[in-house]
Amino acid sequence: MTWLADLYLAHPFWIWLAVAAVILAFEVATTTGWLLWPAACAVVVASLTFLLKGNFAIELAVFAVLTIASTLLARRYLPRNASGDGPDINDNYGRLVGQAGRAVSAFENGRGRVFIDGKEWAAVAEGAAPVLDQAVEVLAADGATLRVKAA
Repeated sequence: MTWLADLYLAHPFWIWLAVAAVILAFEVATTTGWLLWPAACAVVVASLTFLLKGNFAIELAVFAVLTIASTLLARRYLPRNASGDGPDINDNYGRLVGQAGRAVSAFENGRGRVFIDGKEWAAVAEGAAPVLDQAVEVLAADGATLRVKAA
């Protein structure tokens, strides 16, 4: 085990950067978000070892204190749900709810086509069927078919 101590004494900066890289690799593999802070703290300690020559016990204590402090601060000040409460931006249909458009075909038996968000969509009318070129509002999305009402 003396080879490890000798390696650390010769290259403490690179050892701390390797620790940061390993922690960051675990973060990428698990995607929890909580391992970002220890990885960042390991980079800070690596920078401190580059600027100030200390000993391993002090560096480990600084790493522990920084990790605890940054994790607690992140828990306190960062939102728990980073994705937000709004509609999923990758949901092509759900994001259309509430948007306005125009009827591009006459509705027959309550079914027709509307032009919304630069595309033409199949639609089902709620209530009175809109006429050609009438403004419509999207009420819901049922698969690839939009439920609309005349605006």
